[in-house]
Amino acid sequence: MTTARTIKVIILLLTIAVSFWLNHSKNNSVSDDIETVVKNDFSFNYTPSSTTGVIIKHSGYQLSYSEKHEQAEWVAYSLHKNDIVYTNHERPFFINDPKVRTQSADWRSYKNSGYDKGHLCPAGDKRYSKKAHDETFFTSNITPQKHNFNAGIWNKLEQKTRYWAKKYHHLYVITGGVLEPNLKTIGNGKNKVSVPNKFYKILLDYTEPEIKAIAFLIPHQDSTKPLSSFVVSIDSIEQLTGIDFFPQLPDSIESKLEASTNYKNWSFR
Repeated sequence: MTTARTIKVIILLLTIAVSFWLNHSKNNSVSDDIETVVKNDFSFNYTPSSTTGVIIKHSGYQLSYSEKHEQAEWVAYSLHKNDIVYTNHERPFFINDPKVRTQSADWRSYKNSGYDKGHLCPAGDKRYSKKAHDETFFTSNITPQKHNFNAGIWNKLEQKTRYWAKKYHHLYVITGGVLEPNLKTIGNGKNKVSVPNKFYKILLDYTEPEIKAIAFLIPHQDSTKPLSSFVVSIDSIEQLTGIDFFPQLPDSIESKLEASTNYKNWSFR
């Protein structure tokens, strides 16, 4: 081999080695961020931002309450596979949330309204304890929903969320109605409750070996379309609501997760 050819081969090998090192270093950086999140999943703060400044914490979930709309702008909670149990607790009455200083919506506002008292955090996700289950019946956790929507496509998404919690072991769930100006209301006087035109649900899977997220935005009407047809980016829901859903995630993860509409790594079976 000539000297010139030997030099070319050496340069080529060095270029390949440097390229491999840079890619490996970049991948390790993201992996390190993910590993940090995973190792600290019980202490890490996943709380979304609040446009109202009224964050209420209960044992099974937390919420940001909107007095203007008399409901939560978001409800957020952790859903572990071990939370999915089938204990049948006695169904309590809907009552005001004792932690909302301005008083949450009066259940009477829903009476004869033609709308269901739709749970944001489903009672079915909190059957692991009587206390957690009963907290889901605070009126801060309900929203007016058409019956066919509540019992139809929305219920289908709630069931799929429990399926994914069991499959992927641990999810973080954020859900709510899109609270915008000039919504229809039910109830009278100070107890008027806004009726959202759209509802969203965002799921974060923060367990190894892959961290991923998926977001749904569903019009307030029943549908026979597959759930995958309602997948949108988290960024698009943030633009609609003014909420930053994962402000504490490392930027390298947050930017990638919130811009994506890819659902291929979620099992819709």
